[in-house]
Amino acid sequence: MQPEQDIPGRILRTLKFRPKGLTITEIAKALKANRNSVSKHLEVMQAAGQVESRLVGNAKVYSIAQRVPLSAFLCFTKNLILVLDADLTIVQANDQCLARFGRTREELVGQNLREAALPVVSGPDALAVVETLEREQVITDICCRHDGGRESFYHMQAIPTTFEGGEKGCTLVLEDTTEQKRYTRNMTFLSRTAIDLVDLQPVEDIYGYTVERMLELVPGAYAYIFSYSEAEHRFAIRAVAGEGFREGLTELLGRDPVGLVLPVVQVFDAPYRQTPLSLRGLGEFVLRPEPSPWSLYDVCFRAIPEEVCEAILERFDIERLCFTGLVWRDRLFGIAGIFLSPGREVENRETIESFLRQVSIALARRETAEQLRLSEARFRGMLDSSPFGVTLIDHDRQFVYVNRRFVEIFGYEPGSATTSAEWVRQIVPDDGYRQEVIDAWHSDLERSVPGQIRPRTFTIRDRDGKKKMVLSRAVTLPDGTQYVACEDITEEARAYRLLVADIADLRRREQELLIKDRAIASTRRAVALLAPDGMVTYANAAYLTLWDYPTAEEVQGSHFARFWERPDEIREIIRTVLNGGAWHGELTGIGNSGETFRADLMGTPIVGKDGRVLGMMAVATRAQKGATGRRAGA
Repeated sequence: MQPEQDIPGRILRTLKFRPKGLTITEIAKALKANRNSVSKHLEVMQAAGQVESRLVGNAKVYSIAQRVPLSAFLCFTKNLILVLDADLTIVQANDQCLARFGRTREELVGQNLREAALPVVSGPDALAVVETLEREQVITDICCRHDGGRESFYHMQAIPTTFEGGEKGCTLVLEDTTEQKRYTRNMTFLSRTAIDLVDLQPVEDIYGYTVERMLELVPGAYAYIFSYSEAEHRFAIRAVAGEGFREGLTELLGRDPVGLVLPVVQVFDAPYRQTPLSLRGLGEFVLRPEPSPWSLYDVCFRAIPEEVCEAILERFDIERLCFTGLVWRDRLFGIAGIFLSPGREVENRETIESFLRQVSIALARRETAEQLRLSEARFRGMLDSSPFGVTLIDHDRQFVYVNRRFVEIFGYEPGSATTSAEWVRQIVPDDGYRQEVIDAWHSDLERSVPGQIRPRTFTIRDRDGKKKMVLSRAVTLPDGTQYVACEDITEEARAYRLLVADIADLRRREQELLIKDRAIASTRRAVALLAPDGMVTYANAAYLTLWDYPTAEEVQGSHFARFWERPDEIREIIRTVLNGGAWHGELTGIGNSGETFRADLMGTPIVGKDGRVLGMMAVATRAQKGATGRRAGA
């Protein structure tokens, strides 16, 4: 072998122990060869892929090319690898590539990439990259759409390749990133829907939003949502979606499906026997050609005629149904379903379940918010109709609520920015008294605990300057809010003062009457007081002694005529006195033992303040002469 012909081998042996590389001059010096000859050989070796160069300053530094056997690379990678020549003819393909494309090596090798009609790599996006490939590798992402709407994603590297003979070509390395893309897309979807559902206003259609997002996850399918009313034991169709789905259902049903009520006596009993727990996951029913235990007729709770259900399946080419309950905790809020045509699959089951769980939580939150709104409306209605003025004061001592009665009492309506200190200045203009009110409030507050009522009475002036007395009952709520109930007791206070005065007057009158009663009771004359009907209502001790009765009870309640010998004459005397006259004369009385005696009787009327005769007072004394001393009837 001539030394000139052995130069490539000598260059490789020299560079083998120089990992950092050598310049052309350094290689020529080491080989003791001509520099130009060494340069020509290096260019050929670089084209053959035996050496590689890099620029260091103005000089080229050559080193041995780091090469990996293609066979080892093809066997031990999980990626799809195709090796193409300069005309894009397939030279090699690894086993993973053959399995993914469903071809044998004999069918594939020797085919032109343009004519092979392979998924992904024969597409326009991949061909555009390969056909424009030059000396630098190109990295790009390729999307492949399959029949039925399914998508696959690949990370493709197009690497310029030099073969042993120096021919140029290309190596395509494809990494399947479908799961990664799908995961990222699903996470982005769930993040977006979580924000949307939080921001969705109560007036917005959450059911319509839900079916639209379901079709975003399963394009080309048909979707529906039933709402469930636990109180009424019934479902109702709230939304349907899909190309021409609502219009077709309207035609088959003879009415718009949205709003159609599906009554159910007990959804959790036979024949359904469902529970919120069993409805949480995404279930599946085959509706055609051999239906599952549940047909579409059963799915619609038999509220839609069976022949119409069959027409729906036929019209929209429905084969299967995937459904799940809108369940949060132990509550069922509805059912969501997706109708699939033959060959269609649900690829994002976990994402669909997670999204519908978000919807369930949103529905539960809506129901809670509605219950809270109704409760608050009832509470406000109760406070507004209260006879007491009511206000709530927050931690910043600002008014957060006042009812109508509060405004009526004070004549002012404090604004949301009004503080309690500003309010007191309005209703208590006197500086000295205002400080007393503030000190009393703070003193009561310091001594009290939450829930303890702090009653106080204050004198205020309303908007018109009218002085009022207000009874305030303040309570500190558990969250620190002050609940204050006010009552205008101005009239009650005035009435109380009048009542106290009346009581004092009554006591004075009672004392006067007591004195008069004592005077009548202690007189030596026999005194009896008669009602307008002549019945004795009172008899003093002298009367009991004169008629010989031991107790007043034996006299009271008897007619005055009983005690006289001539009752008719006594009745006439009583009539005379009650008519406003007076009578004085001597008559014969009958004692308790039947003994008669002569008595001097004087009858005078008892007249009230209005001039009306209220009764008669009879005063009698035993006559000194003319007493007969005989018994009655003798």
